[in-house]
Amino acid sequence: MNRPCAIALAEPYAAAKAAATPTFGRCAFYRVSLPNYTYDILILGAGPAGTAAALALHGHGLRVALVDKACFPRDKVCGDAIPGPTLTAIRRLSEAWYQELRTVQPQASAAASRLFGPAGQELLIQWKKPTFNSPRQQFDDQLLQLVRRHTATTILEGYAVRDVHTSEQGVQLLSADASQPPLTAQLLLACDGANSVAVRKVLPRPLDRNYHCAAVRAYYTGLIGTDAHTSEFYFLRDYPAGYCWVFPVGEGVYNVGFGLLSAEVAARRVDMKQALRQLLREHPQLAPRFAAAQPLTEITGFGLPLAGRKLPLAGSRCLLAGDAASLIDPLQGHGIDKAVISGILAAEQAIRCFQQQNFSLAYLQNYERAVHQRLGRRLQRSYRLMQLLAAWPALLRLGFWVAQRRPFQHWLIRLIG
Repeated sequence: MNRPCAIALAEPYAAAKAAATPTFGRCAFYRVSLPNYTYDILILGAGPAGTAAALALHGHGLRVALVDKACFPRDKVCGDAIPGPTLTAIRRLSEAWYQELRTVQPQASAAASRLFGPAGQELLIQWKKPTFNSPRQQFDDQLLQLVRRHTATTILEGYAVRDVHTSEQGVQLLSADASQPPLTAQLLLACDGANSVAVRKVLPRPLDRNYHCAAVRAYYTGLIGTDAHTSEFYFLRDYPAGYCWVFPVGEGVYNVGFGLLSAEVAARRVDMKQALRQLLREHPQLAPRFAAAQPLTEITGFGLPLAGRKLPLAGSRCLLAGDAASLIDPLQGHGIDKAVISGILAAEQAIRCFQQQNFSLAYLQNYERAVHQRLGRRLQRSYRLMQLLAAWPALLRLGFWVAQRRPFQHWLIRLIG
């Protein structure tokens, strides 16, 4: 039975109150359903990067297991935008899968974006590629259902990984639950998000706040004067290294958030939750919209590892994809399209590894080059532009002025993606 959107969106908050209660029991049947724990490929993380990898591996005769600490559907704290390249990448794998994915509910088509400048300027951009917003709790589950229905992938929900061991011979995942046997495979595709266990254990890197964004999000209903099919971005005079968003996600519900470069958050000691509340109360365009709004959830924080620098994406018997590979667009703030694309690229490299029986680091690094060629240059350009706008806020005001001139709009759209 379909539940009202507001109820479904409130469930992650209700579940968070019970976080002290172990959740593995809901998926405990997986303990006895596995014939063995040896696979050709282990995919760690069943978000968009992991599910895209599993879909791309379909039909190649490989034993694949998709492992996630959560039981789906689960909440994913982000802006809930599903940009066109996400759908295009799935469509290239299968028209039927694409059509199934498009049926996810709730959703709100996002045919346009309205940008508000620091001085109150407005700019409306009409998008050509099909795109929509949908709560990631439902969208990610829909992707996982594609894997469940159309592939032979073994899906292990509720399997929290505490350690990752890699060597020239293979990879081993150790569970946080001592009663769970280790999982072993010849290759690991690490798609386990911004707080990746695989990154910490295989390719550790210190946090660089200049390549990291802090953000907060909540769901609201009862907004006034909004368009149910237009995503809104608010660029802020007081926070040039960030922006606020209001995205419709269907059935009168809006994903509302605020993101800011982590270096700026640390330097200014910004209370992100309090800053969002203040923006909704006092911002000249936001305050009237939220005068009668009702929150459906509390404000929740999350971190975004930004792209913009070359990082190792291949280690011993391991490839990183999605947020684990720090592929979030620094200018747009979303990474789901990059996650799907990199997951597919990782799967294609894995297939070549098995075809050639070559799992050497040098061969795995072909994946790094593929990601850089497909995504790296644009992401580095986005990072440089984000830095420039943060350092010179007057350029943003100039950009809004220039964009009012129709001959320049197409150029601006291409610049920001």
